[in-house]
Amino acid sequence: MATVRPSEDPIVSNVQLLVEGNDQRNFFEAMAKHLKLPDIQIRNFGGVKELHGYLAGFVSMSNFPTVGQVGIVRDAEASATSAFASVQSALNNAGLPVPKQPVKMAVGEPKVSVLVLPDNADSGMLETLLCATFSGTLEDRCIDELFACVHADPASTPKGREKARCRVWLATRPDPQLSSVGVAAKRGHWDLDHPALEPTRAFLKALS
Repeated sequence: MATVRPSEDPIVSNVQLLVEGNDQRNFFEAMAKHLKLPDIQIRNFGGVKELHGYLAGFVSMSNFPTVGQVGIVRDAEASATSAFASVQSALNNAGLPVPKQPVKMAVGEPKVSVLVLPDNADSGMLETLLCATFSGTLEDRCIDELFACVHADPASTPKGREKARCRVWLATRPDPQLSSVGVAAKRGHWDLDHPALEPTRAFLKALS
């Protein structure tokens, strides 16, 4: 299991947001900037299997007692229920307060809350949420037609369908070489005010 090394990733804010991977880190940095929430320090804990080890190292950092709030974001993947239970287990293992439900703050030292993408209930990931921001648009319908043509054989359908859809959509933007949804957020390609992102915006505002 990966652990965080304090010398490489110091705590500089009393509000900490731990996210899954660099795409999420870039996306949430863009969202925090968009919402004017400069007090949130956003950290990449790695993959889903690394959270247990990361939290164990995180709580041992010298500045950790100054942390007042911790938010954790991870993808639901196949099951939002299983994903949340996994985060609960990691928190319990690290001796941190364990929330009983997603986005509900567990009161303690520090306060802890968890967001499971895309919506705390359904399977999916960050890209599932981002697909909702262009759902019903001309580009969305064209992507449907493209996929129907290219993947007429079910065996050729990509496993990460939402990831593929996001990358095809990004190919229609003024900066079409982009392949990272997180970097795309920093360059203004996603509508961060879209109604589909309201739960995500609310989670960040409550954390800060």
